[in-house]
Amino acid sequence: MLKEEFRTHTSYSGQDRFLSFPIFVFFLASVVALTLDRMLETVSFRQMIDLAHLSAFIYGLSVGTFGMMGRQYLERRYGRSNYLIAMPFLLPISFKKTFLGIYLRDAIFYIVLLLIPATCGLLLASPVMGYSYVSIGLFFSAILMTFLLGLSMSFLASVIYIRNIRWFAAFTGLIVFLFSLHGAFRLLPLEALIPSLGFQTSVQPFGSEIGSAAIFAAASILATVVMTVLSYTLVEIRMTMSTQSYPETLPRYHNRIPFFKGLSRTLAAKEFVDLRRSGTLAKMTFSFILPLLFLSFTAWFVNYGLSIPVGFNTVFYAAMVGFIGVLMYSWLNNIDLAEYYSLIPVTVPQLIRVRVAVFLILTLGISAVFVVAIAILNHETRYLWLALIVMFVTSLYMVLVLAYLTGLKTNTFLFDTKILARFSIMSFMPDVCLAILSFSIAYDWTVALAGLSLVLSSMFITSLILYKGIESKWSGTPFGE
Repeated sequence: MLKEEFRTHTSYSGQDRFLSFPIFVFFLASVVALTLDRMLETVSFRQMIDLAHLSAFIYGLSVGTFGMMGRQYLERRYGRSNYLIAMPFLLPISFKKTFLGIYLRDAIFYIVLLLIPATCGLLLASPVMGYSYVSIGLFFSAILMTFLLGLSMSFLASVIYIRNIRWFAAFTGLIVFLFSLHGAFRLLPLEALIPSLGFQTSVQPFGSEIGSAAIFAAASILATVVMTVLSYTLVEIRMTMSTQSYPETLPRYHNRIPFFKGLSRTLAAKEFVDLRRSGTLAKMTFSFILPLLFLSFTAWFVNYGLSIPVGFNTVFYAAMVGFIGVLMYSWLNNIDLAEYYSLIPVTVPQLIRVRVAVFLILTLGISAVFVVAIAILNHETRYLWLALIVMFVTSLYMVLVLAYLTGLKTNTFLFDTKILARFSIMSFMPDVCLAILSFSIAYDWTVALAGLSLVLSSMFITSLILYKGIESKWSGTPFGE
């Protein structure tokens, strides 16, 4: 399974480029470690540790969602090839062993790909900054336990999802409720939800409470093992491939989108039919709204929970909404394989442009509602017109950057370090500029407005250039491998 995961990524980006990704993580962690003292001038070390563990936990949750993708893996075939998750239908191996193998594969794969290179980056900076090697080792152990806790929780949620969607809703609702008790009402300490954080704060450099550290470590390991064993036990059910029939909806969607012309109109209608047929629209909406809610919670947590006075306003939220929304584009490239387009007179640039338009149709409405709600809640409706412009331009810019760089294979190409570096640079600079200018609105409205106009104009012009460049960059590219 490790070979399958490795081949899947390297088949698109190439082995050399894929293997350079952990090197990129290594140097990024080194830079962060070398500049840590400067960061600690505004944020305490404990606050940074809390955010690090929350990030590792959420990352583990995102990695462990393979069970929810199980049916799609079973449906997808690359010519004569198939995913190993489909092997229980063909070989004498159970779904239990298959899912356990996937769980172990993802744990090993992402630990080697991210956690170990990041830790090595800290070790590289330790002689210069005077960090303790023991503290770095304990930090790696704590982060590893946090990551595995999130991974096992997501693994359990995936298995419950396969068996019964109502149980899945109840399970996820319970997790959200418990975290709400901490974040909103302060009734539960974060260590009770993420015991490995308690382990972290009981050892160097925070303290030397060996007894407490052992209890928190045992609790984290026990929770991970229990959820993994429970998941393994519940995977008894087989995934059944059901067939469903739908009324003919392509003409209806075709008539509803008159702003598309010619073949693009038919392709766009087909995209909406595929979204409905596959059930992906609900997953896309959830994956879009959840980060927006998490963004709101993070801003509230920083302002009120950590008592760090950061001037988040409606314009800042609008910019962040535009950057977060780009995640939806990858879902459009993940519904079905695109090889069958090779049989009809359609080019890769045509399909990319259509999916960019579909992305804007799907996201702009949700984004606008969220920005309006934030403006009302913050009593900043006077900034709403500017916030909506920021949201629109940012959304357009980000999706065109991603579409131009990755085409129809977003998920795999982002593991190409060269492409990831370009995407990071092209997204990071406008993001920083918009954040700084949004903070300055309260101090100097004229300068902030002039700066925002310059940045937004540059982003819009760049968007037009990228849109036209899609044709030359992806023309002649085949739909298959």
